[in-house]
Amino acid sequence: MPKLNGLVLAGGKSVRMGTAKERINWHGKEQQFFAADLLRNFCDEVFISCRHDQNEVQNPDYQFLSDTFLNLGPLGGILTALRSDREKAWLVVACDLPVLDQNTLQHLSDSRDSEKIATTFKSPFDGLPEPLITIWEPKSYPLLLEFLGREITCPRKVLINSNTLILEPQNPESLMNVNTPDEAKIAENILLNQKK
Repeated sequence: MPKLNGLVLAGGKSVRMGTAKERINWHGKEQQFFAADLLRNFCDEVFISCRHDQNEVQNPDYQFLSDTFLNLGPLGGILTALRSDREKAWLVVACDLPVLDQNTLQHLSDSRDSEKIATTFKSPFDGLPEPLITIWEPKSYPLLLEFLGREITCPRKVLINSNTLILEPQNPESLMNVNTPDEAKIAENILLNQKK
């Protein structure tokens, strides 16, 4: 089974949120760093995926990986990671998952099927595969390029139309991604309730 690297997708422009999602402090540090720390428990190396113009906010305690596939959204970060180390699988999470926890990642890691192109969760919000909490195997790289060649840049469409293992989440709340201030308030309440 290929060894695992981690990738935090933090290269979005956070237009709907109005502030950089990767820099929001939910857990005592910027979310991109909190997510990277979570991934360190499962991965050999962890990188934060970013745009070239984000270089000025980098932290020397973390490794960053600037997109080489440009203007493709999350797919660009995933392809950049897979190309940077063709031998490794990549556990990819988005930076806008403040409720993501160790148990969810443990379930994903324990259930991984390296014979598939990816192992992911079924989204509790729409029933479709969740591409931004996924283990992408090395064999997914040429397939993603093939989809890109057909102008399909949505990682979810790749998962739907490929040999993917889709898991039921044990804690559906942990898959909530936060894109707007209203969603941020909901996440804050979930996190407060967890601390009680």
